Amino acid sequence: MAVSGARILEVDAESATTLFRVLGSETRVLILSLLSHNAMNISELRAALDLPHATVSVNIKQLVEAGLLQVEYVPGTHGTQKLVSKRYDEVRVKLPGVAVAAAHNVVEITMPIGNYRNVDVTAYCGIASDTRYIGSIDDPRSFYEPDHVFAQILWFKSGFVEYALPNNVPFGSRLTRLELSAELCSEAPNFDLDWPSDITLWINDIEIGTWTSPADFGGVPSRFLPPWWNIDQTTHGLLKSWQISETGSTIDGERLSAVTVAQLGAPGRTHFSVRLGVKPDAVNVGGLNLFGRKFGNHPQDLLLRLHYDFPDDQRTVLLR
Repeated sequence: MAVSGARILEVDAESATTLFRVLGSETRVLILSLLSHNAMNISELRAALDLPHATVSVNIKQLVEAGLLQVEYVPGTHGTQKLVSKRYDEVRVKLPGVAVAAAHNVVEITMPIGNYRNVDVTAYCGIASDTRYIGSIDDPRSFYEPDHVFAQILWFKSGFVEYALPNNVPFGSRLTRLELSAELCSEAPNFDLDWPSDITLWINDIEIGTWTSPADFGGVPSRFLPPWWNIDQTTHGLLKSWQISETGSTIDGERLSAVTVAQLGAPGRTHFSVRLGVKPDAVNVGGLNLFGRKFGNHPQDLLLRLHYDFPDDQRTVLLR
C-alpha cells in the first residue's frame, strides 16, 4: 500500500499545543519517518524500531489520537492485522491574530474575540475556548490569563471589551462606510429566552448606539457547539450588523443614531477602537455573550468592513 501526494494538516495555535507534545518524542517522530512511503503493520514497526510491542502500540495510539496516523484492519496470514499509515505529510499552524482581505474599494478585517486590548467586566462572567474554560468562572481576573487569545466565547454582566482593528484603507482614500458584524446576545444564569439586555457599541470612543438583545439563547445545540459544553447553558446568539455611513448609523438596516462615518475621524488613525459593552446604569443590565468562529451558529469572529473611495482630484494624481 503506497502513500503518495502532499497532504497538509492545518491547525490553529491552540490545537497545535497538543500536536507539538505528541511530536516531542524521538520514537514517535521515527514512526512517522518509517511510514513516509509505505504503510506497515505493528510487527514490522516493532522490528524496525527494536522496541517492545506494548511500547510501539502506545506511541501509535498517541499519534492516532493526534490525527497524524490511521489504522486499518486488513486480512493477514493468520486472521486480521493492523496496518498503520500516515494521514498527512505536512503540518501548518495558524497563529492567533488579525486576518485582512481586500476587494475593490473594500478592506475586510477579522479579529478573534479573544484578541482584545482592553477589558473591564463584572461578574457573573467567564471566558472559554472551544476545548475548555480559561481561568475561573465569575472571576474577572480570568480575562487577563495569557490564554485569553484563544477565547471562542466570553460573557459578563456589565462592563466592556475593546478591540483595536487596523485602519487599512489606502492612503489618500476617503472612508465612506464602516460595517461591523458579530454574534452576540444577553447573559443570564444558565440561559433565559426572556432576558433583555442593552448592548452598546462605541467606535473611536464615540457612542454609536444601543441595541436591546431580547434573550440569552440556550437549551438547544448550535451549529458550532463544542462537545464538552452543556446545552443548559448559552449556546448561540444573533448575528448583528452595524453600519456607519455618511448619513448615519443603522443596525440590521434599522436607524440607530445620527453618528456619521465622518465623525469617526478615520484619516490619520492607525486603528479603529471597537468597544462592545453594557453600561452599569442601562435600563436593562442583562449582560453580554460574544461568540467566536468556533462557537454559536455563525463561523466568524468580529468582522470589520471598510468601504472607501478616492476623491476625483486624488485619483487624477494617482493615475498620472
